[in-house]
Amino acid sequence: MQRLLAYSLPADRIATAPAQPRDSARLLWIDRKTQTWKDMRVGELPQILDPRDLLILNNSRVVPARLLCSQNRTELLLLEETSPGWWTALGTPAKRLLPGTELFPDPLQGPPPPLPLLRVEKTLPGGQLLIRSLVENLDLPAIGRPPLPPYILKSRKARGQPDFDPNDVFAYQTTYAEVPGSVAAPTAGLHFTPELLSRLNHAFITLHVGLGTFRPIKTADFRDHPMHEERYQIGSGLEQKISAAGRVIAVGTTSARVLESVPHLRPHRGTTSAYLYPPYQFKRVQGLLTNFHLPHSTLLLLVAALAGPDLILRAYEHAMREKYRFYSYGDAMLIL
Repeated sequence: MQRLLAYSLPADRIATAPAQPRDSARLLWIDRKTQTWKDMRVGELPQILDPRDLLILNNSRVVPARLLCSQNRTELLLLEETSPGWWTALGTPAKRLLPGTELFPDPLQGPPPPLPLLRVEKTLPGGQLLIRSLVENLDLPAIGRPPLPPYILKSRKARGQPDFDPNDVFAYQTTYAEVPGSVAAPTAGLHFTPELLSRLNHAFITLHVGLGTFRPIKTADFRDHPMHEERYQIGSGLEQKISAAGRVIAVGTTSARVLESVPHLRPHRGTTSAYLYPPYQFKRVQGLLTNFHLPHSTLLLLVAALAGPDLILRAYEHAMREKYRFYSYGDAMLIL
């Protein structure tokens, strides 16, 4: 297990932009029964899957939560709007974000605001901040950038690419995103075009992806890692669709966590802090479409729980040899 968690990835394998078109991304199709794989494309899913297979996708919408405040020489990541106009956030550098600090977020276009739009109200445990809007209707799309993972921003910088690409506004969002609330994209779903999705049997759940999804495992024993909590929603009709389906295939680890942890599939809301790792036995999920994940991550452990650590390690080694693109904007694997 430790060998899998600590795998090493060459820097040039980190994708800094998505495949175009979306479904042209490469797909590593893994067969658990035969312990083999095949190199394909996401657009070939209709040829791989049986018509009765049911894809479960996460329709949470990413909030433009990254705010650059040049006048303050700070950066914010909004985490959750706890009540209208009030947000929890992370900020850097912390010494410039003391309670009472008024903030002037840079707009995506045009001159900076003449008056402050936000204020730091207090510091919270865990290094978080409580931020209040100073305007009645904060226009986040006008001032917020997609909250791309730090490794994409770092890779862009190393390659001399701009920090922000206007295409990110659309690229870092699934085509079926509906319910705002995530501060990171459910990236397995980024590969689907409306045309491809129309050819596949599918249903939606909602899980708002939080920052904790990407917190690395730092405990000596991975089982001691403190798991984050995220809000989910199950809509009407899911129970009936799953009952009538062949295989249930989660699109992304977020969908898998919801399906495996909810008490029932009837319409309801709740929170989940499910942490799935080997030798967990899946109860509702028979397949998984997912991206290639970071080392030392809970996401990688979930994938290993479904396919087995040895098979996943060998598949990752194959993907590196064959120059697959990794992480949020990268290629995908299908585990059946």
